[in-house]
Amino acid sequence: MKFKQFAALPYRTSDANLKILLITTRKKRRWSVPKGWPIKRCAPFETAATEAYEEAGVRGAVDRKQIGQFKKRRTKKKRSVLCAVGIFPLQVKRTQQNWPEKLERSRIWVAPREAARLVNKRGLRRAIVDLERLQQLRRSAAPEAN
Repeated sequence: MKFKQFAALPYRTSDANLKILLITTRKKRRWSVPKGWPIKRCAPFETAATEAYEEAGVRGAVDRKQIGQFKKRRTKKKRSVLCAVGIFPLQVKRTQQNWPEKLERSRIWVAPREAARLVNKRGLRRAIVDLERLQQLRRSAAPEAN
């Protein structure tokens, strides 16, 4: 696919509970994740982290390995183009009260099952389910704290 974008899948865990951060899209106000066009001299995962800050006001540790992708129609130079959007998990460490696109979007923290129900893109749903599975594997592999 000729056009690419990169997305962050922001998440946090507390007491073994995984929560996913969703934001609304600007025009249709649908639930999605922060995403954007490649940024010059930035790796795809770095672009995803930048978008997470600009669109959702979160900062954290972004995974260098893509967890999934979905396709999205975008307008580029007044033409409709099909983009492949690579998704990178981002473990949220800080949530800002103010961020560049605060007035243009809403954000919510939800359980993975709810997040998967709220998003439209099948590839994004799959990435949410895969992230939840990965987190469960990590928890079960972690040695018990004494």
